[in-house]
Amino acid sequence: MCGRFTLATDLEQIEERFSFHAANRSLTPRYNIAPSQAVFAIIGDEAGNRGGLLRWGLIPSWAKEAAIGNRMINARAETIAEKPSFRRALQKRRCLIVADGFYEWRQEGKKKTPIFIRLASRAPFAFAGLWETWRPPDDEAIHSCTIITTTPNTLMASIHNRMPVILTPEAETVWLDRTSTEPETLLPLLAPYPETEMEAYEVALTVNSPRNDSPACIAPVR
Repeated sequence: MCGRFTLATDLEQIEERFSFHAANRSLTPRYNIAPSQAVFAIIGDEAGNRGGLLRWGLIPSWAKEAAIGNRMINARAETIAEKPSFRRALQKRRCLIVADGFYEWRQEGKKKTPIFIRLASRAPFAFAGLWETWRPPDDEAIHSCTIITTTPNTLMASIHNRMPVILTPEAETVWLDRTSTEPETLLPLLAPYPETEMEAYEVALTVNSPRNDSPACIAPVR
């Protein structure tokens, strides 16, 4: 699964890496993004790719209450084409969730050790995501999203039995293409990212609490 991640890269660098327009030009560095919080995502629309904030934890349009999103922070690549919660979003509402690192907890007996994982280049990247709009009866619409996970590569297998889908730049273009709707085209994009292009290291227990959100979260344990 993917339950915490980071995005401390400034907006200008993100714009250099991805092609999009954003109405809001402010983006606060984040070192411990947690479920139910706002994440920066890129969505394809008629005017081109658009960047903005979504709530992490997908709320299906048919949901009776927003709390269901707390259980839907991740979607398994193997089942998204069949599950009612994700099937339509896979066809019509795909997004890139921008990050520059993520955390996973390696379990050894009763001990859980937080590990920070990023690209070896330290460049920002995109998780494959799905998004939805939910309209409560008497309030504003909530735009929410989920991160797709897949089987781990060799690096991640030593840490956890799942990993988030990190898209290659080529796959990002197809993922955001609104004319691509067939699972046969989309599902092959959801493969494990090459382990040779990633690195991981242990960090302090500081990251265990989402209240902690500072560079200390990504400092390596020496």
